[in-house]
Amino acid sequence: MIIITGAAGFIGSCLVQKLNDEGFYDLVLVDDFSSEKKNKNFEGKRYSKQVEREVFADWLIENQLHVQFVFHIGARTDTSEMDKQLFNLLNLDYTKAIWNICTEFGLPFVYASSAATYGLGEQGYDDDESKIPMLKPLNPYGDSKNDFDNWALKQEKKPYFWAGLKFFNVYGPNENHKGRMASVIFHTFNQIRETGSMKLFQSHNPEFKDGEQMRDFVYIKDLVNVLYFMMHHRKDSGIYNLGTGKARTFLDLAIGTFRALDKEPSISFVPTPIDIREKYQYFTEANMKKLRSIGYSQDFYSLEDGIKDYVKNYLVPGRFL
Repeated sequence: MIIITGAAGFIGSCLVQKLNDEGFYDLVLVDDFSSEKKNKNFEGKRYSKQVEREVFADWLIENQLHVQFVFHIGARTDTSEMDKQLFNLLNLDYTKAIWNICTEFGLPFVYASSAATYGLGEQGYDDDESKIPMLKPLNPYGDSKNDFDNWALKQEKKPYFWAGLKFFNVYGPNENHKGRMASVIFHTFNQIRETGSMKLFQSHNPEFKDGEQMRDFVYIKDLVNVLYFMMHHRKDSGIYNLGTGKARTFLDLAIGTFRALDKEPSISFVPTPIDIREKYQYFTEANMKKLRSIGYSQDFYSLEDGIKDYVKNYLVPGRFL
């Protein structure tokens, strides 16, 4: 069996499809399956069993002899949520519990960290583990991810293979349920369809012009390829960046979406919402040397090619991955 937590979510459901495509069907999907909107993400996919998130730890202990690999993708990911106790419960304590079970029973363990751990980038965007204690995330979500990274590095007992992957700005099919937290490409597509134009956030940082805020946008198909690589690699444990290594502007992203729809760009700017304005990352760019150094050699989609595939093959026809 291969375990995927967060299997009804954006990244988890795309990982399920990747594993199906590679011939893996004995999959155990773990999530809170109460959302009909999210559950559409894994319709048509092949798997063995669904396990509710709340009982998963006990289930894993009881069934550990049958488990070959654990992907822990599930997390509370709302960067505007300020309830630290909620993040401690769902992101920190829950992940510790799964880690400890994997350590006890010798199960390989890959989990989702985040580029939100880098904060304003005071320490750069290198996945140098010696710098992780010095990182200063900008919100409780980033804190919860960084707190676990720090905890994991301090443990004397670890799974025989483990990896934490710092996901940068992921976009692609199956994010329909994410609402405000969906990618700007998803929002651009919907705004163009409804109004013919797109409103991007203004810059409130004098070092960046409107629309020239920069992020490392990584296409979901690249991300699940790296997860699949890790499942077979099973050595060189540690924490890794997972982006493209190339920062691009939000203007590039919006223009690329217009072009994928064969439309002339029509872009204006609105103030960044107050609740995220002071906690806003103006630049992220993954240093990808560490992942490359352990043998991952596949090319990543360019932003333009990723947008084109997402828009033409998924958003326009209303398909899921």
